Amino acid sequence: MSHESRSTTPIFTQVDVTPAGPTAQPVTSFDGHARLLQGILAAQDRNNELLEELVNTMGAAHKQRINELNQWKQSNPDLARSCRQAAEALSRVQVEYLDTITDEINDSADGMMEGEFMLNEFVDRFGPRLAYLNGVIQVLAQLSSIPTPTSAPQQ
Repeated sequence: MSHESRSTTPIFTQVDVTPAGPTAQPVTSFDGHARLLQGILAAQDRNNELLEELVNTMGAAHKQRINELNQWKQSNPDLARSCRQAAEALSRVQVEYLDTITDEINDSADGMMEGEFMLNEFVDRFGPRLAYLNGVIQVLAQLSSIPTPTSAPQQ
């Protein structure tokens, strides 16, 4: 007959009956869990307070930037319209440029995957121009955007 290990709990357990020093009040696992949960709750409350401060700070900076931008647009309406026209024109240029880039990628994809030289050549050729073009379009679009009713200053 072989001995099989069983996963059942033993019926008898060992109890330490040696005399000890001063007896301490036994802490039940419920008390430990309650203290742990209170600590987690306190940390979560502090985290929420910090997040609220961060949102308020970022929201205030964003509102100030929107107000400044709207004031600039009201002070320079002709320039704002010109920025809109330029942004639309550059967007059309960007579409054509992206078409050229995608054609180049499709034509030389195998070469870019096989060797690092072709990929570096592609990035050097198209990367900076695309990044600068996107940046200019973004600035022009921000300067020409129509203020929303919620962010427009009261008259």
